[in-house]
Amino acid sequence: MSLEIEASDVVRLIEQFLKENNLKKTLAVLQEESTVSLNTVDSVEKFTSDINNGHWDVVLEAIQPLKLPDKTLLDLYEQIVLELIELRELGAARTLLRQTDPMKMLKHQQPDRFIHLENLLTRSYFDPREAYPEGSSKEKRRAAIAHALSSEVTVVPASRLLALLTQALKWQQHQGLLPPGTSIDVFRGKVAVRDIEDEKVPTRLHKQIKFGMKSHVECAGFSPDGQFLVTGNVDGFIEVWNFQTGKIRKDLKYQAQENFMLMDDTVLSLSFSRDSEMLATGGQDGKIKVWKITTGQCLRKFEKAHSNGVTALRFSRDNGQLLSCSFDQMIRIHGLKSGKLLKEFKGHTSFVNDVMFSADGHHVISASSDASVRIWNLKSQEMVHSFRSLGGASAVGEVSVNSIHPLPKNPEHFVVCNKSNTVVIMNTQGNIVRSFTSGKREGGDFVACVLSPRGEWIYCVGEDMVLYAFSTTSGKLERTLTIHERDNVIVNCYLGIVDGR
Repeated sequence: MSLEIEASDVVRLIEQFLKENNLKKTLAVLQEESTVSLNTVDSVEKFTSDINNGHWDVVLEAIQPLKLPDKTLLDLYEQIVLELIELRELGAARTLLRQTDPMKMLKHQQPDRFIHLENLLTRSYFDPREAYPEGSSKEKRRAAIAHALSSEVTVVPASRLLALLTQALKWQQHQGLLPPGTSIDVFRGKVAVRDIEDEKVPTRLHKQIKFGMKSHVECAGFSPDGQFLVTGNVDGFIEVWNFQTGKIRKDLKYQAQENFMLMDDTVLSLSFSRDSEMLATGGQDGKIKVWKITTGQCLRKFEKAHSNGVTALRFSRDNGQLLSCSFDQMIRIHGLKSGKLLKEFKGHTSFVNDVMFSADGHHVISASSDASVRIWNLKSQEMVHSFRSLGGASAVGEVSVNSIHPLPKNPEHFVVCNKSNTVVIMNTQGNIVRSFTSGKREGGDFVACVLSPRGEWIYCVGEDMVLYAFSTTSGKLERTLTIHERDNVIVNCYLGIVDGR
């Protein structure tokens, strides 16, 4: 069951906020343009009491932002004029009678009633019998006006807009969508990025998500803003998880209705846009799809992106292009708007396992099973550098390069992980700046690697099912954790990795 929120209710919430913050001009303009009036008072009891006691200055101020029926408004202003005449405040009565919009309306619609007030103004005395019809009186008129006006206004709790936002954030935190202690960018609806706290190495298993052998995970990743954990499965399903609870995100409407994002074949790779709004996924069949993560809508399909499995994807800085590589030994750039192939880079002699844009946006860097890391000129599509002997050693000679990762601390450096017990930081000239090793001669070769958000830690997973945490500051292996059971196919989230701490 979905809840529908009326647009007029949203406008009223904003109007209440404007009123409470004394933004009267903005409130008036919004009411005029939207034709939605607030019609609230702080207290109906006080409002009617002010009318019954003739506190007209207070009443007139209270009704200024209200939208009232013409009849009720005419009765109110007529009563105020009568009482000013009774008090012999003839100047004020005359001004109210001749210069206010309700009285001008009275003159146009009910001239006899208006002339009656004009005649009372010329009298040197005030006679209640002449002012009020038979059977009526000042008190009865006040009571009738108070009853009519009270039915047109309502009372809502103070700061309703802020209260609703707070409730929504508490619900998100209860659902595990906001990690404890995080702040929120309310306007964008995202967790605010925290750059103050030091990044800490993970110390324990945070959550475990288990999969069956026929639906196991081939790739997984967090969005840059830390809101989404996404897995790509062997059966083609792409699922978004609540990493606090380890359960499927049912706050996403399409997943609640079991309309999951789906590829035609095994999902081999995935990548988020920089703003975390889009998700690109690559399949075993060479196809690429781009999704809007909040709705599950497929924004773009590249049916013939590659002739074999898509091993890695990267969005350009402006999110206008998509970089991909494949088992077909090709690197390609696709236009998201045009849906066409824009550029192609040829030269690797084996699978291309990873690819990325350089920090300056002028080059493409690739990693391949041919044991090389290559740098390509983005404009000319020509290879400008090819690096081998990347720090890893193997009994069979050169080893496959698994992945490459930009180092946030230095745009000229990047991390290279190959199928050996060593991971290195390399510069764009091909020099190894620093190397890190598991220390194991057998069973310690790395199969995967990832950096912490600010690049203070390099996390590598070895064939021995151990997570190795290297500090880029000290250059040392600071911690190891056994993370996988050999007989189960699972996704493990570790404190420290998921939230960048």
